Amino acid sequence: MPITLLVRLSALSCVLLLANCAVNPVSGNPNFVTMSESQEVSVGRSEDQKVREQYGIYDDPALQRYVSDIGQRLAKSSHRPGLQYQFAVVDSPEINAFALPGGYIYITRGILAYLNSEAELAAVLGHEIGHVTARHSVQQLSAATAANVGASVLQILVPQVRNSAGDLLINTLGGALLSGYGREHELEADRLGAEYLARTGYDPQAMIKVVGVLKNQELFDNEVAKAEGRQPRSYHGLFASHPDNDTRLQEVVREAVKFSSPENRINREEFLKRMERVVFADSPEQGIVRNNTFYHVGLGLTIGFPGGWKVTNSPQNVSANSPERNALVDLRSAGTAEGAPADVLRKILKLGNGSSVTPTSVGGLKAAVTDLTLSGKPTRVTVVFLGKSAYAISLQANTDAVFRQNLPLMETAKQSFHAINDKERELAKPLRIRVITARAGLTFAELAKTSPLGRFAEGHLRVINGLYPKGEPVTGQALKIVE
Repeated sequence: MPITLLVRLSALSCVLLLANCAVNPVSGNPNFVTMSESQEVSVGRSEDQKVREQYGIYDDPALQRYVSDIGQRLAKSSHRPGLQYQFAVVDSPEINAFALPGGYIYITRGILAYLNSEAELAAVLGHEIGHVTARHSVQQLSAATAANVGASVLQILVPQVRNSAGDLLINTLGGALLSGYGREHELEADRLGAEYLARTGYDPQAMIKVVGVLKNQELFDNEVAKAEGRQPRSYHGLFASHPDNDTRLQEVVREAVKFSSPENRINREEFLKRMERVVFADSPEQGIVRNNTFYHVGLGLTIGFPGGWKVTNSPQNVSANSPERNALVDLRSAGTAEGAPADVLRKILKLGNGSSVTPTSVGGLKAAVTDLTLSGKPTRVTVVFLGKSAYAISLQANTDAVFRQNLPLMETAKQSFHAINDKERELAKPLRIRVITARAGLTFAELAKTSPLGRFAEGHLRVINGLYPKGEPVTGQALKIVE
């Protein structure tokens, strides 16, 4: 071996040996990781604050205790019972659950609407606990560290890679290492989750049931997207790597049978009781979208977006994309209404005093507007004052031609911004889940006629009750409806 290559490899080895070669708590095999357990917990604690700020915690103490109690029982039967696990229902309509390093586990309010038993809820939590106990996120972070260290050492020792081709190679390597948990890690989390279910008296088959429920939700959204002429929404990360009729999933769940107790609890009735009056879809804390109009009682405002545009409501902003996804209207906070709207506009965009900012009005409210290019796209930003708060309304398109074409629609949307009135406050009430008992002959078509879920209510009701695509209620069955 040439001496120069030997020196390079020795230097790289010295750097990588700084990492911990720890024993995996689940497998007992060595794992290359760069993080101790105390560091893992510290990272989780730090990121937990960001999750809470971004999503918000759903305001239902009884539901939070219920979910936490189930999670803690599962965690005590896990391979890392000594961790201080934290479970929280976050106030998001997204259909997902996720875990941070160190035992911080979250389930969205949105996914709860699609579950139909306590065992299914336990399956979701058990799967996320499995990611924590097997240290999947720690392994992912360690891979990122290794990629960065490897790239730095490679660039120092082999100057020839300091070019676009070398950068591409390094980025590709890093991308491969950070491509997500991957199929094997997801299956391991399923296996562990099923084991924890069995150890705590739940039916481990609930793991397969949950995957089926979420796959049906995906199929339903594909059906709706096709009818609406839009792209399907990105599928939630939870169980996303599983193919339909997943034989390997069935195999790992069967392995959990040896841990089963005679109970094999489902607890459908208890779970449905907890779902009574839970908010469905948009939360009043983040504003409500009805027929492309956004209402926010807490902030005291309303804005109407163009018909046919896709409205997306998040804790940071509400926006509407054109059907072609080449034009956008965006509303977000611009801070306190201090000074004049022009002052706030210059501040948020970091504009100099010489920049062209024009005083204007929006629905009779004081405002200021400027045209500029952001991220290479023509953009019009307006700051408007409402009470003690300032808001930024941005109109943007991919090209000048598209901007001019859509400007009348976008300006109409902007000018619709106003203080919410009493009639609109009624419209801003959130949808909630209610549990009913099916009478003889009741059908989803009948329920859909009076449902606020709109054109696709029949399919939606089937999905949230685990009866998609053709199922019908059985006399005496407890059903979730939305009202």
